[in-house]
Amino acid sequence: MKLDHLAVAGQNLDETAGFVEDRLGVRMGPGGEHAHFGTHNRLLGLADGLYLEAISINPEAAGAATPRWFDLDRLSGPPHLRNWICRVDDLDGALAEAPGGAGVPVQLQRGDLRWRMAVPDTGVLPFDNLFPALIQWQVAELPGERLPPSGCALVALEVRHPDAAALADSLPLADGRVSFVTGTPGLVAEIRTPHGNRLL
Repeated sequence: MKLDHLAVAGQNLDETAGFVEDRLGVRMGPGGEHAHFGTHNRLLGLADGLYLEAISINPEAAGAATPRWFDLDRLSGPPHLRNWICRVDDLDGALAEAPGGAGVPVQLQRGDLRWRMAVPDTGVLPFDNLFPALIQWQVAELPGERLPPSGCALVALEVRHPDAAALADSLPLADGRVSFVTGTPGLVAEIRTPHGNRLL
């Protein structure tokens, strides 16, 4: 299991991308649409093959037939860092070891990108949405490696939850940038930018 990308969500894509740009002082690039969930995004490449996405429900898309990923159907308030996504080589095997409710595989495609994503039937991930969404890419080159460099890099990701120890124990993740802290559920990312370190 490896850290793949971070998702900042909001009720409007322009507002959500603007939030990221204001916080980091860099422009986000284009993204695309996800017809299955009726969402769209914009992307920002980070160092080490990671990336950041701004995502929201697409008001011009047809309604989703199932609850949307990242629990977007219940989203309220201003844009915020909502989810983290981890990459695995065997999604079915990873789900067999994951806590109940981590999701069922959904086959997705956008352009020449193909991937399988674990999405809960309710849209809500375990540990109050703090368990990472699991993804298995089916491409020769990972999306994060395709994006142009932005001069930004993830320094640290803090995952806060009242049962942080159990959350950490449920993940076969070895990444020194990720820490688990006991506290109110939430995520905080420290990003190195051309303008200094910034928080999301």
